[in-house]
Amino acid sequence: MTDYQNLSESELQAVIESAEKALKNIQANKRKDVIAQIKELAATIDVTVDIHESDKKSARKGVKVPVKYRHPEDPDKTWTGRGVMPTWLQSLINAGHDRSEFEV
Repeated sequence: MTDYQNLSESELQAVIESAEKALKNIQANKRKDVIAQIKELAATIDVTVDIHESDKKSARKGVKVPVKYRHPEDPDKTWTGRGVMPTWLQSLINAGHDRSEFEV
């Protein structure tokens, strides 16, 4: 077994990448085996199974929404217009301001 304490940072990174690659291969092979077993079992009862595999992630996941509103005095306070309205904007609107005044 390797003594990880004595490895350099780049060597440790290489070990991690190698392990991740090996894990992905094992998981892919296991998935193929399970799919084959499902198809075999389905065939024994005269049923066809169509399994759609997709490696694509959702296109929307992780996409940053642009800022639509910014606090006039504190530029760090922003809001995208989604979700619950922040208290700073709600208090400014309650004070008589219009929401459009704070659009970016």
